[in-house]
Amino acid sequence: MPNRFLVVFAGLLLAGSVSAQLKDENLLQGIPAGYKIGFQERQGPIITTEMVPEAESSEEWTEMVTSQLFIGLKTVTPETFRAESRKKWLEACKDGNFAEVASGEEGGYPTALWVLSCPYSKAPGRPEITWFKAIRGQDAFYVVQKAFRFEPSNEQVQQWMRYLRQIRVCDSRIAQRACPVVKLPDAESAK
Repeated sequence: MPNRFLVVFAGLLLAGSVSAQLKDENLLQGIPAGYKIGFQERQGPIITTEMVPEAESSEEWTEMVTSQLFIGLKTVTPETFRAESRKKWLEACKDGNFAEVASGEEGGYPTALWVLSCPYSKAPGRPEITWFKAIRGQDAFYVVQKAFRFEPSNEQVQQWMRYLRQIRVCDSRIAQRACPVVKLPDAESAK
């Protein structure tokens, strides 16, 4: 599914035209085929990236992938984050639903995957269904969300579950969690 890589590490987004040996802790996440980065922002220790289908924008979207990197946040567990997001979601959407999908470790990092849904969203007349994947690294806390403003088909759910399961954290300082050499697209091929 991914056709390009978005590599978030130590608070920086990589872009370039060379192969790179990643250093320290990194979030490895592919940019989905047919998607573009619609919005990026850093506010203090939080970096947010929103990816939307190429024909949509971060303001007007039917599907979105959001990644958040909380630099230095090391004490929160995925379960604590999940419980807090559930609480806030269900306070904002009284008719909302929650389901835990998975919890445990991936690549040596505590991880949780869950889904929250609401029969209505900020887009009037549409539901909002969002899958969350949270990973606690040693240097940061990572959250990736896949949101729909429509009821996805079973095929779409399976496709995006595969996508979320591919997202991982690596660390060049730990042999068992070593980072791959990543070939980054050059400026011309990224257009």
